[in-house]
Parts: sequence; structure tokens; C-alpha cells
Amino acid sequence: MTTTTAPAGAREAVGKTHPVDEVLPPAKLFTLGLQHVLVMYAGAIAVPLIIGRALKLSPQQTAILINADLLACGLVTIIQSLRLKPLFGIGLPVMMGVTFAAVGPMLAIANDASLGEPVARLLTIFGSAIAAGIFAILVAPLLSYMLPLFPPVVTGSIILMIGISLMRVGVNWAAGAPVSSIPTYGDPFNLAMAGFVMLVILGITRYVRGFFGNIAVLLGIIAGCLVAWGLFGAMKFDKVASASWFALVTPFQFGMPIFNLAHILTMCIVMIVVMIESAGMFLALSDITGKKLDQGDMTRGLRTDGLGTLIGGIMNTFPYTSFSQNVGLVGVTGVRSRYVTLTGGIIMLAMGLIPKLGALAESVPLYVLGGAGLVMFGMVAATGVRILSSVDFANSRFNLYIVALSIGFGLIPLVAPDFFKKVVVMAPWLNPIVHSGIILTAIVAVGLNVFFNGIGTREGAMDAARKTTHGSE
Repeated sequence: MTTTTAPAGAREAVGKTHPVDEVLPPAKLFTLGLQHVLVMYAGAIAVPLIIGRALKLSPQQTAILINADLLACGLVTIIQSLRLKPLFGIGLPVMMGVTFAAVGPMLAIANDASLGEPVARLLTIFGSAIAAGIFAILVAPLLSYMLPLFPPVVTGSIILMIGISLMRVGVNWAAGAPVSSIPTYGDPFNLAMAGFVMLVILGITRYVRGFFGNIAVLLGIIAGCLVAWGLFGAMKFDKVASASWFALVTPFQFGMPIFNLAHILTMCIVMIVVMIESAGMFLALSDITGKKLDQGDMTRGLRTDGLGTLIGGIMNTFPYTSFSQNVGLVGVTGVRSRYVTLTGGIIMLAMGLIPKLGALAESVPLYVLGGAGLVMFGMVAATGVRILSSVDFANSRFNLYIVALSIGFGLIPLVAPDFFKKVVVMAPWLNPIVHSGIILTAIVAVGLNVFFNGIGTREGAMDAARKTTHGSE
């Protein structure tokens, strides 16, 4: 009788393997893992392209950055998904990629002529990443003690802002270009193709069950590629033909890293920002997957961000973080197995060693990814709304202030990018903070929650997370 009345999490622990730890058949793992890779690929290679162009590197040098990035993406994703106790890996379906939060500081290094020639500036970026990675590994346990500061009213607000921030990316993808200054941005053809992909995903989600229903996003991307290529000739494979079959990435391929104290301090600040964002991703995944987190889990997850950044600096690439767009994919598919992202990591690893595979993924038009992005990123925001629905607004009007002001501040970088322009001139180290809507939301939500509701206990925080998690099952 006790098994029939035990909590859902206890039943899973006693009766069967939790869906997060379920090992799916190889064909399903590959297909679902490939779906994760295609969703995050554009973001994964964007940073190496940006830095390579800023430094005016040769195409061959930029290709090394991309291959190194894909290789490190795969390696760190495998570590994060496997859960290598007691030090690394949160053991949730997480895909790792280069963080955009570090782009600003890295561009500052790239444009600093006093550091020497372009390769010397690149080596300074690598040195800053290595030092910041070590710093993040050391401070991760301290950040994991902050769980009592993240009750549902805070986590729901943060996750909602993560989804809203990502929607900007999805909208730009759907328009066919990362920024509106590009002439093809918003072409009717781009919008129509993005709409077609979105409709295919929604149609499959509505009418198809089982495995093919779970890969609706991948099928939508494939359908968009087939139409773009077969009917309109809008998908090109020139880069696939010219790419080599094998490329070996070795540590310190550009030379030994250069350590500059000022840039290291800036990158350490970036890593604090990255880890706070990652904590939000982990809490979102905990809610979506029904797998509760304890302090040790959070520590290992955040420590892996630092390990990824350390590996990045050694392997000729940049700081790493947990990719939020893949959180939305977990919510869309309902597939919670960490072995799916583990497989995705293996695919990324292969792409780093086989440039033709990477070039094939790169050939997917941005507007095709945009149709999928609108669905997935919206799901992240919807998850935040669902968490907030469990918050007591009727008896605690303070919670309304917390949500209202935290979301309001989080929208500032989105609706008024120059709002903090003069502040950043006086204090450049604030740049990665004030230009991240997610971080602004986290700071305001945590601060107001402490002001209005006080600091709860760690046990209370875990009980609240457990209630929210069981409500999602």
C-alpha cells in the first residue's frame, strides 16, 4: 500500500528508471541528438565567426576556431550530460556552447592594438578564458549555496525572461539574418519559409504520436530544407564540397596563451554572469524533466561551465555555458533523457573532427531555424509562466511587485539597448550585466524577494522546487 501513496518522485525512484536516466534505442538517440545539434549549431559557430572576423584572421585560421569550438562543445556536453561524480556534470539533458555574454569583452581584446598582432590578441583571449575557467571551478560551490534565494516567484520570472530574450533570437532567425542591417532581413520569402516550418512542426505535434511526434522540430527543419533546396534552389552546398574530411584539433594550436590581469578580471565577471544564467537554465530543466536538484547537482553543473571554459582556452576556443535554446526543445519534445544530449555531444565531437559534417549543418538556412526557434523559445517562456502560476499572488501582493519589476528591468536591454550607454562608459565592467536581460531580471527578482519575503532555508527552497516539479508530472 505504501507504494501507491508515495510521492511521484519516490515511485519513480523505487519502481523504474527516471526518464532523465532512460537509455533510448540507438536510432532514436541519434535522431533526437541530431535535432538538438541543429537547434544550437547556428549559435555554436557564431562566436568563432565574430571573433575571427574582428581579428581579421585568415579563412584557415577561422576554420580552426570553428572546428575547435565544435570539438569542445561536444566534449563539454558529454561531461555535463554524463554526471561524473563527485566533481562535474549535472546529469540533465544539457547542450553546451560558447556564451554570447563573453563576446563584448573578447571584442574589446580583439580591438586592443596595444596587445600586439592579431594572433597575440587571440592568445590573450585564450589566456583570459583559461584563468576565468579556473576561477569558475573554484567559486561554483559558493554559488550553489544560493538556492534559497530562488523560490518559484524568482525562478519563474527568470525563466520567463530567458524565453522572452530568446524570442528576439528566434525572430531574427525567422527574418533570415542575425541583425536588421543586413539587406535580406525580413524578406517575404524568409518569413514565408519560417512560417511554413512552424506550421509543419505544429501539424506534426498535433496529429502525430510516438517517436515521430517527438522529432517534430527536426522534421520541420528537414521539410524546410527540402522546400528551400528543391523548389527554390535557396540552399547551397558549396561549403560542404570544399570542406575537408578530417581536421585534427590540438591544444595551443595558435601558441601558448597570454595572461593579462585586466582582461582576466573582466572575464571572471563574465563567468559569474554565465553561471547565474546557467543556474536559471538548470532550474528550468529541473522543472521540465521532473528531476529535482540538490546542492551537489547545482555545484557540478556550474563547475562544468568553468571546466568548459578552461577546456575552451586550452583547445583554441572560448568560454562555455549551457545553451538555453535546447531547454525549449526538451519542453517541446517531452523527451527528458540525458543520453539524447550525450549523443548530441558525440555528434558535435565528430563535427569538430570532420569539417564536412559541420559545413552540412551550417548550410541550413537561418529562416528555417527561425520557424523552429519561435516554437521552442516560446516554450521556455511558457515554462516560466507555468511556474509563476503556482505562486500565491492572492494572499501576497508583494509577489506581483517582484514579477512586475523584474520583468520590466529585464526588458530594458531588449527595448532600449542604449539605456545604460553612459553608465557603461563610466564603469565598463558593468557591460555584460546591464546588457543581459536575464541577469537584470535575476538581480531585481532576488533583491525584491529578499526585501519583501526574506531569505528562506535551503530545505524550504527544495520543497518549493519539489512541489513545482511534481505539479509538472
